[in-house]
Amino acid sequence: MENLQTDLSFTAEIRLYYDLLIPENNTEPAPLLIAVHGYGAHKRYMMREAKLIAPENFVIASIQAPHQHYREADGTFKVGFGWLSDYKPEESVSLHQNFISQLIQKLSGEKVIDRSRIFLYGFSQACALNFRCALANPNLFRGVLAVCGGIPGDLENRQDYSPIQSEVLFLYSDQDEFYPLEKYEGFCERLKPFAPNLTTKRFSAKHEITDEMRRDIRSFLAQK
Repeated sequence: MENLQTDLSFTAEIRLYYDLLIPENNTEPAPLLIAVHGYGAHKRYMMREAKLIAPENFVIASIQAPHQHYREADGTFKVGFGWLSDYKPEESVSLHQNFISQLIQKLSGEKVIDRSRIFLYGFSQACALNFRCALANPNLFRGVLAVCGGIPGDLENRQDYSPIQSEVLFLYSDQDEFYPLEKYEGFCERLKPFAPNLTTKRFSAKHEITDEMRRDIRSFLAQK
């Protein structure tokens, strides 16, 4: 008689990659900006974006998603990375949060960063994941920055989420190819009870990070 057992598993180790930029002549623990790319991108892209908005005294860590795939670009196929899989997505969420936690522990243990000044910056797919991380760790970040992305679909139904105590900056576009404007406006309303220090701003743009957005993010980071 057959004995079929499904979804058995082993725990295996994988490598999670990130790029790190430490300011020249850094002699004391510095603010940290954790930059998280969107679907199909990579850590090099998000490091370039982070360098455009981070004050000179910031340490920047650009982390790369674990799910590798091919994407079409300029008539050819290039390797991109994604944070989520349709199969057991809760495991991808947990991996993202563990990645950030281990990174913070490492850099603070080496006295590279000041744990009281950590900022989490995400674009597109990374936004909802970053919000999940902040909601699960409401006092961990000094600021959370989200550009052209969504929010957790189960926002109102999770007992382990607490209101984010940090400043939250949510920037969105009115011509986004992936999210209609009404969707963004709904995100803003739903976020309010969970982000008491929420600032939102609408831009005339597509699904992108524009120079105008970068100016607002630079100003936000400089003030905090």
